[in-house]
Amino acid sequence: MRILIVEDDPLLGDGITRGLKLMGYAVDWFNNSANADHAQQMVHYDAIVLDLGLPGEDGMALLKRWRQRGRQTPIVVLTARDAVESRIGGLDAGADDYLIKPVTLDELAARLRAVTRRSAGMPEPVWTHGELQFHPASRQAYWQGSAVELTNREAALLELLLSHPNRVLTRDFIREKLYDWNDDLESNALDVHIHHLRRKIHPKIVRTLRGSGYTLG
Repeated sequence: MRILIVEDDPLLGDGITRGLKLMGYAVDWFNNSANADHAQQMVHYDAIVLDLGLPGEDGMALLKRWRQRGRQTPIVVLTARDAVESRIGGLDAGADDYLIKPVTLDELAARLRAVTRRSAGMPEPVWTHGELQFHPASRQAYWQGSAVELTNREAALLELLLSHPNRVLTRDFIREKLYDWNDDLESNALDVHIHHLRRKIHPKIVRTLRGSGYTLG
């Protein structure tokens, strides 16, 4: 899952970015509306964390413009504006959730999981595919009832495939979702992750459609 953070506080922005990356997310962080708006047009993010008190253009204006453009990316507002009127305004403008600073990283991650599950039409806390079970909250996979130890990147890849169960995902699409612009990506990194999923779960858990991409087996 790839997340866009729009936050002008350097300590908070850096803390959220580092924390979410440790949880296995790909994260791009910008501290102003102009750069965030450009990034949002370049990448199909899974979710956005948006501060309202940004330098230059206000975050509320950015939120309204994204929704007017028809962008349906789930947006979690994270702001110090705690007045009821501000909450109502943010939700009515198109925010999927509204959090008041300060907030723990665990709660923010849980809110992001919730809005992305709803957006994908998969609100269930456990996803099932044949004899495979996956818990998005803990990123724990079980095959035939036994726990499967996955790295953060392997779990992110499995989660991506499970969230698009009837779709063939191209290599470019997978790379966009799993890696941010700061990742130093090896040319064969994706092939290695797919190989590990097949070895740890089942040789046919990921199907390769030559010339097209990958899907669940």
